[in-house]
Amino acid sequence: MAEIAIVPDAVAGGAVAARDIAAIVTRNPEAVLGLATGSTPLTTWDALAAMREEGLDLSRTTGFALDEYVGIAPGHPESYRCVIDREVVDRLGMDRARVHVPLEAGQDPTTAGAAYERAILAAGGVDVQVLGIGRNGHVGFNEPGSSLASLTRIKTLHPHTREDNARFFGGSIDDVPVHCVTQGLGTILRARRLVLLAWGEAKAEALAGAVEGPVSAVLPGSIIQLHPSVLVVADEAAASRLTGSEYYRFAWDHRDDLAASSR
Repeated sequence: MAEIAIVPDAVAGGAVAARDIAAIVTRNPEAVLGLATGSTPLTTWDALAAMREEGLDLSRTTGFALDEYVGIAPGHPESYRCVIDREVVDRLGMDRARVHVPLEAGQDPTTAGAAYERAILAAGGVDVQVLGIGRNGHVGFNEPGSSLASLTRIKTLHPHTREDNARFFGGSIDDVPVHCVTQGLGTILRARRLVLLAWGEAKAEALAGAVEGPVSAVLPGSIIQLHPSVLVVADEAAASRLTGSEYYRFAWDHRDDLAASSR
């Protein structure tokens, strides 16, 4: 079962997630990080940037982004290559040459997925994968109906996903690409740790289904139930439909008891 941290807001949640990631990087300065885009992980990057100012060194880490749009112009500010460079690489002092997206400029989308899978394996696999969850339950751009064993490939974005992302394109859904290359659910499950973030009431139903519902391709986020090492961080609004929240809070508050008693 996942560890579930229910926090007051996204800023507090970002700090929790950042501490988890920083612990992994401290143990292994060459850790491989799975990088999510969008607004959800921004407070996590903020917290890691603050930790960098206090001495956390991410310069030797490697990064693999979850997804990239197909058909977006190279250098477009909302391409995920540009977003990752702007919001993660530059702020966290990562080496751009070691940070990858599933579709680089000039790559053939039909072969990019297989190449990305090889690159992840060659890097030794992902140590910690940061995830958001869409209101329809998607993780990465694995829309409802995605195979639980899927690998990095081309996907067609759901109209709801395009509507949600239109805010990054001046509010125009017509400017949001229709296709992407995304890590698959099987790819995500190979990561050694998952950190899933959820903020706001709009994510409450999807989060409840992912944590407590049946594992199903209809709700791709439910794959977290198949993974042995998961941290879910949700604010009060996103956690509002979790039926087991009383226990989750109790377990989180007592997570360090055994370690403390053994010292």
